[in-house]
Order: sequence, then structure tokens, then C-alpha cells
Amino acid sequence: MGAFMYLNELWKKKSSDVMRFVQRVRSWEFRHQHTYVSIQHPTRPEKARQVGYKTKDGYSVFRIRIRRGGRKRPAHRGITSGKPSTAGILGRKLAKNNRVVAEQRVGRKFPNVRVLNSYWVNQDSTFMWYEVVCVDPQHKTVRNDPRINWIVNSTHRHREARGLTSAGRKHRGLRHKGHKASKIRPSRRAAWRRNNKMTFLRKR
Repeated sequence: MGAFMYLNELWKKKSSDVMRFVQRVRSWEFRHQHTYVSIQHPTRPEKARQVGYKTKDGYSVFRIRIRRGGRKRPAHRGITSGKPSTAGILGRKLAKNNRVVAEQRVGRKFPNVRVLNSYWVNQDSTFMWYEVVCVDPQHKTVRNDPRINWIVNSTHRHREARGLTSAGRKHRGLRHKGHKASKIRPSRRAAWRRNNKMTFLRKR
């Protein structure tokens, strides 16, 4: 096995003494840094390469900090003035996963790059850290590489905001295929429109 295979096996055993110690030190370091950090080398080089990162010009990696937990509803004194089904205050959770939130925040913070993919790095009781792999669509190296220059096309602008990344496809339910996934393609909204509209053969 190569070095990256050993690294991958090490990351699969996060509860081992070595990884627990390393992750505890890293979380202490990450907590003292800013929310957005541009890093020279990925914290997990084998994982970064799995999601599309290359050590060449035009590629960049950003580490972003996300606050964990659900979102409390801002209702004064807990008065929601509605049906009991909408009276929740504390149990409200976002349909998107935290990885999608991290990608979207990086895409808004650095609009001149395209978000390629991301991966989990660390977490503690308060925060989660993700590293987002980005590509510069204007860089000559990227534009001349046939394996990545598909992202230069303008249709891939802010692909993270439209649920087109791997994490975005997951929270849209697109990891499932077959007859059990008939109501989620091309999207839940489009499937609902397809099943609930009436089409006539001629104009009336």
C-alpha cells in the first residue's frame, strides 16, 4: 500500500489514541484561527485528492468553521401565533447538512473561484471544520486541463448554491436510484409539478 492508503486507514480509526490526541490538539489550534482560513496544504491530503484536489496552480483549499447544532426560532417569549404544528422553538433543524452550508459560505466569501468539493476535518462540542477545494476558472492551467476545464463553463457558477456538489446532491436525496427515487428527480419541486399539473393536447 502507498502512503495515502495508510493515511486513509488511520483516519478510519478516529477513536484510536493517536487520532484522538492529534484531533484534540488540532481543534485547539483551529479554535484560535479565523472562520475562513486559506491553507497551503490540505490537512487530509489523501481525502483532498479523492474529492478532486491536485497539487498544481489554480487549485486552492479553504478551511471554514461552522457552528454546530440546530437553530432556535426567534420568537419573542416563545409566542409563534399559529397552529400547534408550527409552534416549535428549539427542535428546528436545517434540511441541508453542515457540509453544504460550509461550501455555500465559501462560495459567497470567495466569488472568483468555483467550489469543487469538500470534506470533514475536525469537530468539537461547538464547531465543525470543513476544508473546501476550490478551482480558479480563469487560471491558464485549469483552462488547458481537459480533466477539469468543464468547471470553466458559466453554467457551473455558484454550483454549490444550487445543490450540484456532492454534498448538495446528498441532501437533495439524489444518492438514491430506481423506483424508490421517482419523486426526487430532477428535483422534488419539478416532480411535484409534473404529477400535479394537467396537460391538454390543444389550447382551450
